[in-house]
Amino acid sequence: MKLEFKYFLGMIAIAGTALALSSCGSSKPVAATPAVPDEVRVVMYCNGPEYMSDKTALRFSAIGTSMDQMTSKKKALSEARAGLAAQIETKIKSVIDNYVKSSEHSNKEDLSKRYEGLSREVVNQNLAGTRTICEEMTKTKDGNFKTYTCVELGGPEILSSLNNKLSKDEMLKVDYDYEKFKKTFEDEMSKAGN
Repeated sequence: MKLEFKYFLGMIAIAGTALALSSCGSSKPVAATPAVPDEVRVVMYCNGPEYMSDKTALRFSAIGTSMDQMTSKKKALSEARAGLAAQIETKIKSVIDNYVKSSEHSNKEDLSKRYEGLSREVVNQNLAGTRTICEEMTKTKDGNFKTYTCVELGGPEILSSLNNKLSKDEMLKVDYDYEKFKKTFEDEMSKAGN
């Protein structure tokens, strides 16, 4: 009986080893099924950290699409300038609000309105000085042209235009402190990169 039991255990061990070896060595390759992606990576030219506003300049990126090459370029530039104008206006409003709040003027409301009126003139004037810092054009599979662009306007140019307007305004000239205004402006520009 001992012999039969040993023989039985030996047979189980051999069968187990054979089963283990056959399952390890002869695995069938799984048929490769083509993956259907539910997302496709989109390449955005003229976009990314190097095209974002920072303490030295305000920047704005845009895209224009058209069947005509020049029209796509004009659309992109127009969108970029409009976005930059909105950004400049917001920045100038913030500078003026902070400057007026920190100043000691008797009628801050009238002063604030006067500053805001001048800021709109400055925005319109400054857009002529924008620089295109990136421009890429592609052609889509349906034959349209797609233009990617980024425009910028430097902080010193904005400050200079503001200073010219503010220092020439008779009502504001009395209370206008350029150094204080410049400091307020630079503080706001330093927030652009954050």
